[in-house]
Amino acid sequence: MWWKLLVRAQPCRLCSFRRMRAAPEHKPPLARLTYTTGEQSDKENKRTVEKLCKISVDVRKIRRLKGWVLLEDKTYVEEIASILRELGANKTVIAGILERCPEAIVCSPAVVDTERELWQLVCKNEEELIRLIEQFPESFFTMKGQENRKLNVQFFQELGLKNVVISRFLTSASNIFHNPVEKNKQMIETLQESYQHLGGSAANMKVWLLKLLSQNPFILLNSPSAIKGTLEFLKVQGFTHSEILQLLSKLKGFLFQLCPDSIQRSISFSKNAFDCTDHDLKQLVVKCPALLYYSVPVLEERLQGLLKEGVSIAQIRESPMVLELTPQIVQYRIRKLNSLGYKVKDGHLANLNGTKKEFEANFGKIQAKNERPIFNPVAPLNVEE
Repeated sequence: MWWKLLVRAQPCRLCSFRRMRAAPEHKPPLARLTYTTGEQSDKENKRTVEKLCKISVDVRKIRRLKGWVLLEDKTYVEEIASILRELGANKTVIAGILERCPEAIVCSPAVVDTERELWQLVCKNEEELIRLIEQFPESFFTMKGQENRKLNVQFFQELGLKNVVISRFLTSASNIFHNPVEKNKQMIETLQESYQHLGGSAANMKVWLLKLLSQNPFILLNSPSAIKGTLEFLKVQGFTHSEILQLLSKLKGFLFQLCPDSIQRSISFSKNAFDCTDHDLKQLVVKCPALLYYSVPVLEERLQGLLKEGVSIAQIRESPMVLELTPQIVQYRIRKLNSLGYKVKDGHLANLNGTKKEFEANFGKIQAKNERPIFNPVAPLNVEE
């Protein structure tokens, strides 16, 4: 295509606009910041509007969403549509993408083509790529730091992460690709050192690390000093290396996103609420790491919600995982169990716990257990002669 001959370094109109918005001394005209109107403006680029209408894009949606796009002097409607068409997108898909992410038409085609090459490193085929673009157009048409993101993609591949996981990162955790690859490497090294220091085996380290990153890629946004500080704080609180490793795994790395002050407040609240010793509290926390993760207001709300349902503190101490459920979920599950004659306040809270699927499975077992065959006096008896 002719536009592929464009110089790679050609600036992207979208990036230029974003830089202009970010600089306080160069504020854009007020009209560019108006996203709520659906009315046509005399300042709109008529050629852009005509080209969008020609490929069945609902321009009214763009006026309501990001009307500033239609004010741009230079746009690439036909070129961007052509790129999407080459990837296998039909007319309806192309229109849908441009309606959801109209800023795509101010991106240089050469830059978009480079982005396509980047995403093709982790997509098995063009069909998968266009499906991702259709679902996450804003992520694809973010052209910031392409070279840096390419280096990070290659680093994650070398680390052993599957391409399907990396593609998920590109769409839902794009911030980690903004990190210099050296910073991500440093964070990985810190996690590996922490794992081994806590007693994790070298044989299991790679599996542990890849699982942790798959569950919580945002862990890479932390700093090595913050991770080390959290680990030292937990040691001061009396947690053993083995217990800290359990907490880290159960919390999927979210433990490192908490500051020591927040953890301390949650620990103090739980200790007072359950009226227990430091040793007993540690056992509760190992069973239910949410006692560290959730803030005091959240824990207090959930505790009060259970008490209002007639559940005792002793029951909660026996099954603290119930605190991972919101009060609304707790109420719903208690009502549902009550319908079967099962009184939660007189029994064990284990039947309340778990995911929705796990709860429904337990509910079905209780329901089946409570059902009894009904004798029908009219039905003929099956008697052997």
